[in-house]
Amino acid sequence: MTAIQSISPLGKEEDEHLMLRYAKGDIDAFDTLYQRHRGGLYRYFVRQIGDRHLAEDLYQETWSRVIKAASAYEASARFTTWLYRIAHNLLIDHVRAVKPLDDADTFEEELQELPDGMTPATALEQEQRVRALRHCVTLLPQVQKEAFLLSSEMGFSAPVISEIAAVSLEATKSRIRYAYQSLRNCVAKRLGESPDER
Repeated sequence: MTAIQSISPLGKEEDEHLMLRYAKGDIDAFDTLYQRHRGGLYRYFVRQIGDRHLAEDLYQETWSRVIKAASAYEASARFTTWLYRIAHNLLIDHVRAVKPLDDADTFEEELQELPDGMTPATALEQEQRVRALRHCVTLLPQVQKEAFLLSSEMGFSAPVISEIAAVSLEATKSRIRYAYQSLRNCVAKRLGESPDER
């Protein structure tokens, strides 16, 4: 019996076990991992840098590094932590050379259809709020932006984010807290609302 369970409570094979299988040459195991994580990993890059072409390059390079590192992979940490650590390192390597971009238009396609029961006025208000939030995210310092997106979009806990970014748990919690505070104030200003402290 290995230390890593091969089947999750939901009946899905664990990522770590799949990666170990892939390291032994099982291509189907890699395909399963790729299908599970491709959407989240791609969004991780797009949301942070706002440039779809660069995001695609970094996304592909991340999977390339996963493939190259497969033979040395050890299931000592969660696969997602290991995967996003690779992505984090690639982002750090590239982001200094990329000017911050306003990615409001990047998400326009997400706002095209009205949910059932939503009036045009409500939809417009929601769209303005979403655009304000997206813009404000681009203004965050890089370390806060990454912590916020890993927490809010990817659903990672603070301890996992601290592992990915290789910083202390307290630093991670501070980054998340300051990001939320900055976003609340920024969105309020863009929408002409009173900031919380007033």
